[in-house]
Amino acid sequence: MDWSPTEAGRLLTGDCAKGIHLWNPNNGGSWSVSQPYISHEESVEDLQWSPTEKEVFASCSADKTVRIWDTRRPQKAMLTLQAHDTDVNVISWNKLVSYLMISGSDDATFKIWDMRKFKKDSPVAHFKWHTKAITSCEFHPHDESSLVISGEDDQVTVWDMSVEEDFEAQVEKPAAASKEIPPQLMFVHQGQASVKEAHFHPQIPGLVMSTGLVRGEHNGCFNIFKPDI
Repeated sequence: MDWSPTEAGRLLTGDCAKGIHLWNPNNGGSWSVSQPYISHEESVEDLQWSPTEKEVFASCSADKTVRIWDTRRPQKAMLTLQAHDTDVNVISWNKLVSYLMISGSDDATFKIWDMRKFKKDSPVAHFKWHTKAITSCEFHPHDESSLVISGEDDQVTVWDMSVEEDFEAQVEKPAAASKEIPPQLMFVHQGQASVKEAHFHPQIPGLVMSTGLVRGEHNGCFNIFKPDI
């Protein structure tokens, strides 16, 4: 699900039946729900409104694609990109640089895309530090080059893309998940199991909240931390 940042009350939802619905609020508390936007071939995994264009949104799916939509054209996505070789679990649109997007996949990698050249095998950056599926990704709301990633390997990682000399330079091969630490990796948070979500606080710079299980137990917990970087 995702609430529109440009038009109050508009909501997008996706389902396992490949459909996406647009919800518009009516006076009196009821909703007008669109016919499904159907273009994906498998379940819809995540949705993101454009931070600047009120009729544009993105979706990702277990069909390995990321698609860009115009709400006025529900019959077919405007752009379709095979982003990964396995399920695409999560996406995040950069709120400060509206042509940048992250995608995270079951293949344990995340990619950063320049939507001005949105083509297969042409990510701006491609990283494989995590060892299991990516479960959450988000650009920092006030820093265009910082992002947080979580994975099923029980890690939450904070990255700074500005460390690289040329952020928009092509990265031909993913950084290997080995002892070699990518220079963009700033912080690794551990101690939780089955981390499902990690997000920056919108008002406290650098503060991150993650959700998961207490390691060794079946109890859910929040971790709130501020990396010292």
